[in-house]
Amino acid sequence: MADNRLIVALDFHKFDDVKALVEKLGDSVSFYKVGMELFYSEGAQTVAYLKEQGKQVFLDLKLHDIPNTAAEGLCSLMFQGADILNVHASGGYTMMKTAADRLHKLAEEQGVACPKLIAVTILTSINEEDWAGLGMQCSIREQVVRLAKLAKSAGLDGVVASPKEASAIREACGDGFMIVTPGVRPAGASVDDQSRIATPAAALQNGSTHLVVGRPIRAAANPKEAAEKIIAEMESVK
Repeated sequence: MADNRLIVALDFHKFDDVKALVEKLGDSVSFYKVGMELFYSEGAQTVAYLKEQGKQVFLDLKLHDIPNTAAEGLCSLMFQGADILNVHASGGYTMMKTAADRLHKLAEEQGVACPKLIAVTILTSINEEDWAGLGMQCSIREQVVRLAKLAKSAGLDGVVASPKEASAIREACGDGFMIVTPGVRPAGASVDDQSRIATPAAALQNGSTHLVVGRPIRAAANPKEAAEKIIAEMESVK
């Protein structure tokens, strides 16, 4: 059976590819991520299709703009029906708080459930060399924790962060704070373009609440079997 902690990334250009994978995975997967690649090419029909199939949706568009623009963008996206929306934490406290406040207000006015709002901390593709090139004086871990605490203080429900920082975020932000982690790779899987990675079990043990997995499932010879193996590993960690 599906485990809602697993979010499968639908990194496709074409809607037909989405349908094919969702049908292959069937009841094994209940939560999907729709990112820029898919949303920019196929638009809102992707979210609508997934909701019709009874799935949960993380609409991963990483809004990052001035407070009013980011907030109004999220309010427009709320009507797509996604369960999780996100912004970049580096947009700052005011942007995040404005976005969260306005999203909650609109949901209350419309009498609908408010989607969870989370903030991207530092992309999991960034390594120490990239980080140094940005001129940062603190470590990646220190900055991720700083941004997570800022997101929590702004009223957000959680963050996107690598599994390497999950334990530090959990310690700083406490229980009940979502930690959604990309960069999850089963043992022996290709690293691809990720830098700060962990296995599914290790990520959950570190404090992650949700795991985003794409290529290890999508590119597998048998995607359903690959997903179920990951779920079995996840079930060992409660």
